[in-house]
Amino acid sequence: MQNFHPDRPPLSIFQVLACGAAIVTLSMGIRHGFGLWMQPLTQARDWTRETYALAIAIQNISWGIAGIFVGMVADRFGAFRVLVVGALLYAFGLVVMANAETPLLLMLSCGVMLGVAQAGTTYAVVYGVVGRNVPASRRSWAMGVTAAAGSFGQFLMVPIEGHLINTLGWQAALAALGLAALLIAPLAWGLREPHLAPNQAQSPREQSIFHALSEAFSYRSFQLLMAGYFVCGFQVVFIGVHMPSYLKDQGLSPQVASYALALIGLFNVFGTYASGALGQRFEKRYILAFIYFSRALVIGLFLWSPLSPMSVYVFSAVMGLLWLSTVPATNAAIAQIFGVAHLSMLSGFVFLSHQIGSFLGVWLGGWVYDRTGNYDLVWYIAIALGVFAGLVNLPVKEAAIERAPRLAPLT
Repeated sequence: MQNFHPDRPPLSIFQVLACGAAIVTLSMGIRHGFGLWMQPLTQARDWTRETYALAIAIQNISWGIAGIFVGMVADRFGAFRVLVVGALLYAFGLVVMANAETPLLLMLSCGVMLGVAQAGTTYAVVYGVVGRNVPASRRSWAMGVTAAAGSFGQFLMVPIEGHLINTLGWQAALAALGLAALLIAPLAWGLREPHLAPNQAQSPREQSIFHALSEAFSYRSFQLLMAGYFVCGFQVVFIGVHMPSYLKDQGLSPQVASYALALIGLFNVFGTYASGALGQRFEKRYILAFIYFSRALVIGLFLWSPLSPMSVYVFSAVMGLLWLSTVPATNAAIAQIFGVAHLSMLSGFVFLSHQIGSFLGVWLGGWVYDRTGNYDLVWYIAIALGVFAGLVNLPVKEAAIERAPRLAPLT
C-alpha cells in the first residue's frame, strides 16, 4: 500500500478533479464511440457483426481483469506510472486496430490491448486518487464530478469521432484517436501524489491485500454491489455498441445514432453529478435501486413506442441521466464500507463484475442478431436484469464495516 506522510499535504481538490476529469474525458470519450466503427469496419473486412462484437466483448473483459491488478499497482505506487503506461498502450492499440486484417489481430488490439489500456486510464485508477485526497464529507460529490467528466467525454468525442470517420475514413480516424490518447500522459503528472513514497520503507498497514479481499468477498453487501454492477455493464455496453446498428436497421440515418450517443453523454453529465451529490445526503442503495428500476422502465417504453428520431432522442436523454450514475454511488459505497486503503483494488473487483456483464451484453447482441436478424431478445433481457439489479441493491448495508482490533500491525 502507499506510504502516506502526514507532513506532506495531499493534492488540492481542484487539481485532482481537473486532471482526473480531463483524463476520464479522453479515455471514456474514445471508448464510447466504438459502436460507430461496427459497420464500416466489418463491411471493409467482410466480417460479421458477431466478430466485431466479440472483439469489444474481449475488450470489456480484459478491462475488468486488468483493472484488478492495475488497482493493486496504483494503490501501491500511485496513479501516475499506471496512467502513463495506459496512455501509451491506448495509442498503440488504436493504431494496430486500424490495420488489423484478421479477426485474431482485431481481438488482440481492439480487445486485449485497448481493454488493458482502459483499465489503466479510467475510473478505478482515478478514483483511488480522489479517495486519498478528498475528505469523506465530499468524496461522493467528487466521484460524481469525475464520472460526469466521462459522460462529457462521450458528448464531446462521439460526434467528433463520427466526423473523423466521414472525413478521414475509419482507419485514419482510429490513428487520430491514438494521438489524442497520448494527451493522457502529461495530464497524469497532475495526479502524481507527493505524499506517496514507494521507494521508502513502508508505513504500518491495517490490512494486507489478502485480508482486504477476504473481508470484502465474505461481506454480503459487497456481493450485492457486484451483482448490480454486472447488470450495469450488460445494459450500457449493449446499448452503446449495438444501438447505432439497431437504428440503422430500422431505417434511421447514421447521424441519428451519433446524436443519440452524444445526448446520452450530455445528459449523463447531469445524471452522474446528481448521483454523486445526492450520495452525500441519501443512502446510496436507494439511489442505485432507483437507477436500475428506471432503466428497465425506460427501455421498455422505448421498445413499445413508435420509433422516430424524436423518440430516439428522448430515450437517449433519459437513459443518459441513468447511464453512468451508478459509478459514483457504487464506488462511494465501497469507500464508505471498507475505507480507502484498498479502494482502487476493491473497485477493480467490482468493476470486473461490470465488465463480465459488458462482455455478455455486447457479445450476446451480436450473436442474437446474426441468428435472428434482430436484437429483440437482448432488449428484453436488459429489462429483466434492470428489475433484478434494483431489487438486489435494496438490502445493501452502507455503514463502515466493524473490524476486530489486530494484535500487531502488518508491515
